[in-house]
Amino acid sequence: MFVKKMQDVPREKISAGKETYKQVLISADEAPHFAMRRFIIEPGGYMPNHTNTVEHEQLVLCGKAEIGIGRETFFVQKDNVVFIPAGVPHWYKNIGDEPFEFLCLIPNKEDTIKIISD
Repeated sequence: MFVKKMQDVPREKISAGKETYKQVLISADEAPHFAMRRFIIEPGGYMPNHTNTVEHEQLVLCGKAEIGIGRETFFVQKDNVVFIPAGVPHWYKNIGDEPFEFLCLIPNKEDTIKIISD
């Protein structure tokens, strides 16, 4: 058991995206079943279309974004909940003038990320 302050967790830049950062709030080494991550996409930032081999459960903390999941596009904002099945292509684009932030929970399984070119 533990308690952390989110601001004390290091933030790392996501090289595949633009102005996109990740914090691993609870790692696979700290919890037996799920990892918890926080993503921050600054205004004008994005994550390109990609797939993961694990599902994603997400909660939008603040900001606005356009996200693609499979062949559908959604507009999301604070308090929206998003589910992305394993293997389904998805992307994110901040469409607001403040950071778009969300929590992302994933199972503690091997996750292979594949960028999909346009």
